[in-house]
Amino acid sequence: MKMAKTPEEYFADNPDYLDILEKLRSILLNTELEEKMKWGIPTYCLKDKNVAGIGAFKSYAGIWFFNGVFLKDPENVLINAQEGKTKGMRQWRFEAIGELDEALILTYIKEAIENQKAGKEVKPEKKPLVIPEELKEALASDSQLSEIFDGLSLSVKREFAEHIEEAKREETKQKRLEKIIPMILDGVGLNDKYK
Repeated sequence: MKMAKTPEEYFADNPDYLDILEKLRSILLNTELEEKMKWGIPTYCLKDKNVAGIGAFKSYAGIWFFNGVFLKDPENVLINAQEGKTKGMRQWRFEAIGELDEALILTYIKEAIENQKAGKEVKPEKKPLVIPEELKEALASDSQLSEIFDGLSLSVKREFAEHIEEAKREETKQKRLEKIIPMILDGVGLNDKYK
């Protein structure tokens, strides 16, 4: 399935929950948030910081708050979609249009906006960079490769290291190393085409 470029495209791909998505969108557009498309999904931002998003899934549509962990949630409607994995994001799910309480949803959105203005956000944990032996050897034997690799951002270095480390077989690790060496030399990240 191709990634939607506009909210209308996204909604057309999710007709089962069109009414819910359109209602959530109209509530969000009546705030100071700016609508953008990120990851093919309507996302609502304050000064380029993600505050909320809307989307449809198999059995529900919903709104999520990127830093929802800071919301008071007096109605106990928010859930952590991936317990133990997701730190800040919280979802509010709806199966039917009748479940939407516009005033209550707006209260949560306004609180999320105020939290963003106050700078409340979950910072990602810094993982140490662990360079696998195969990559270490390649860097040690090629000074140009090593110099360019050192100049890459930590996240790009980590992508390359994890790409090799995640391979189970030595043969696969070598193939992956051969694939990434030209990318490193060109200063191109493994996942740049998705950013």
